[in-house]
Parts: sequence; structure tokens; C-alpha cells
Amino acid sequence: MNAFEFSKIWHKLYKDYKIHMDSKLSPSLTDAQLTVLELVEERGAAKPSDLAPHLATSPAAVTMLLDRMERGGLIHRDRDGADRRIVWVSITDLGRNEMNRGMKVRSDFFAEALDHISAHNQQLLLYLMGKLVAAPAADAPVVEAGR
Repeated sequence: MNAFEFSKIWHKLYKDYKIHMDSKLSPSLTDAQLTVLELVEERGAAKPSDLAPHLATSPAAVTMLLDRMERGGLIHRDRDGADRRIVWVSITDLGRNEMNRGMKVRSDFFAEALDHISAHNQQLLLYLMGKLVAAPAADAPVVEAGR
């Protein structure tokens, strides 16, 4: 399979995923909000600047996303006691419930997608995708041994 074919298949899978997530999560949750909830739950609390790299968006867009999430009762923001410039984002009980629902929606999508291939090929797919993720990015600086 060449890069063009891979790109077409990847785009189709991603498009189907986005449509599924948007329809099943709405109106109370988005895929980006699910990502935030998972990160905050994993860390216990997080600074907005810690979330931006995982969302591939600007700090201003993260702030707007967190504003919507706070209005929706999914998260709570608190100022740091020692440094008032720092804001900590934490998950609420409603946010945790919505995160669990969102994770199930995502899991159901991939379970249905993977259901069409054998267990052996599913393992092979996971292995190969792991190789893709572990491969160095084309624009990453190359560090030579001994330096």
C-alpha cells in the first residue's frame, strides 16, 4: 500500500469516527471535551497550558473550550494558592460521568470497526500502528549518539 492509499483510508476512517463521535456525544459533549476530561482525570488536575498540545489548538481556543466546559458543569477551575497566575482544571462528578459515556461511545465505534477483521489481524494492526506512532517525525531534530 502506498502513502496515497493509506491517506485515503485514514481520512475515511477519521471522517467516520468524527461523524460518529459528534452524533453520539452531542449535545452535552464534544470529542475535544472528552480529550480534556480524560487528561484531567489522568493527572488529577491540569493547567490549561498542559492541555493545548494534546488538542492541537491555540491557548485562546483552549480557554474558550474550558469556558464552555465549566458552564456545562464538566470541569471546575481554581487559582493556585501559591501563585495566583496559575489556574488548575479539575473534573466534576458530571464531567466524570460524561467522560465514561464518551469513552464507551469511542470504544463501541472501534469495536464495530475492528469486528470485520480476525483477532490475529487486529493484533497485527495494533502492532503496526504502534510502529507508526513510535517512528520519529520527519521534522524532528536528529540527535547523534554521543552528543
